[in-house]
Amino acid sequence: MADQLTTPLDALHRELGGRMVDFAGWAMPVQYPSGIIKEHTQARERAALFDVSHMGQVSIEGPEAAAAIERLVPADIQGLAPGRARYTQLTNETGGMIDDLIITATGTGLFVVVNAGGREADLAHLEAHLPDHDVRLLADRALLALQGPAAASVLAAMAPEVAELAFMESRELTLSGLEVRVSRLGYTGEDGFEISVHADHAQKLARTLLANEQVAPAGLGARDSLRLEAGLCLYGHDIDATTSPVEAALTWTIGKRRRSEGGFPGAERILRELQDGPERRLVGLKPEGRAPAREGAGIFDEAEKPVGRITSGGFGPTVQAPVAMGYVENHLREPGTRLMIELRGKPVPAEVTRLPFVPHRYHR
Repeated sequence: MADQLTTPLDALHRELGGRMVDFAGWAMPVQYPSGIIKEHTQARERAALFDVSHMGQVSIEGPEAAAAIERLVPADIQGLAPGRARYTQLTNETGGMIDDLIITATGTGLFVVVNAGGREADLAHLEAHLPDHDVRLLADRALLALQGPAAASVLAAMAPEVAELAFMESRELTLSGLEVRVSRLGYTGEDGFEISVHADHAQKLARTLLANEQVAPAGLGARDSLRLEAGLCLYGHDIDATTSPVEAALTWTIGKRRRSEGGFPGAERILRELQDGPERRLVGLKPEGRAPAREGAGIFDEAEKPVGRITSGGFGPTVQAPVAMGYVENHLREPGTRLMIELRGKPVPAEVTRLPFVPHRYHR
């Protein structure tokens, strides 16, 4: 792993017995000795600590930054009050998604978190399209995610004002004497927080959190099973540069004002699909039996005609059954629709189901 990038918590992961793998060019823990299922359950029942420092943290400062970035995304960013965050996508001219990201209004500009795999390309895209703004990758910051029903009480014991945050709210405050930005959001479907902290202090903060009996470390394996049960898209799998937000069932992220005025890349296609419907739609699927469907597996109607493919699949530890997401022809998107999934070369019955598979427990 000599050529891989490492996060400020690399030594801690190894000390804790993390099994390190390559993820988007980074050395990251896929799991710890307790195993993925226990780490998954930890996030559902108590609090799990994830290192997500490989994500790109970007600062955008300058005049009318919210209006400027609306030329690149379909969300209503100008309507964000300071300290509020919004999930959106960088779209391309054909209505596909360059990446998905979270944008927070800071009062003086924007704080943006992008995916690890696209962070250099995203940064270049933002710099190219926002020439009048100061766009900076915050390379000296780490990012920790504390997720689960105990997360709020754990952090509130360190900084009581954390309890005042609602879902998709963010604030700069002090945790254990460290200046951090705490945002109440995450990628598990559970209540939780992402904490941006200076890289030099990341290990101290992580050790402080792990000293709490309600907290245990979790790796990328549990992060993936949690987000799949929560019905959350993974870039490069469920969404990509060819997929529109409408196809991906992300219409809720397109602001009302933006629907009427457009003005973002790919608006022609996206607004047309909003009105007429897309040709395909991302749906949840529950295969019969215990064997999980995997990415790339074909989806067929009951006459065995190909109608789509699986984009994410696995065994859901919380639902105790295999779960999957995939694209099907739009007329087959309704919950209860019976389909077939290719599993080890054989067709297995499956049913279209509503997402998420496990109800979200965000603190609204």
